[in-house]
Amino acid sequence: MDSSTFIARIFGLYYLIIGVGIIFNRKAFQQLLDDFCKSAALVFFGGLFALVVGLAIVLTHNIWVADWTVLITILGWGALLKGIWLIVFPGTVFKFMQSYQKNKNMLIIQPIIVLILGVVMTYFGFFAD
Repeated sequence: MDSSTFIARIFGLYYLIIGVGIIFNRKAFQQLLDDFCKSAALVFFGGLFALVVGLAIVLTHNIWVADWTVLITILGWGALLKGIWLIVFPGTVFKFMQSYQKNKNMLIIQPIIVLILGVVMTYFGFFAD
């Protein structure tokens, strides 16, 4: 198994579980978001986690090709940028989360996007050859 397939399996299962969890526990997820952005420690540790994941992917899988594996690279860069944002600009998280939670469409669209991404990554990780 190559690194692209392995990472796709991890991301695929991760996003499937997160997407289903958000869909079935919407109120708990909203409370989690509210609690997260109010805690400087959680924002910092969330940033550290995203930074480590992003760096690991970018340093091992920075592949810009015209096939599905570029999705992993994009996710890695996204995680890296999110980690930097949470660590360098933690004060902006609360304002961002407030506007996110007020937008009812995002609360519906976001878990669907996460679920679709999970299905796509799971397909490429487990079934595509």
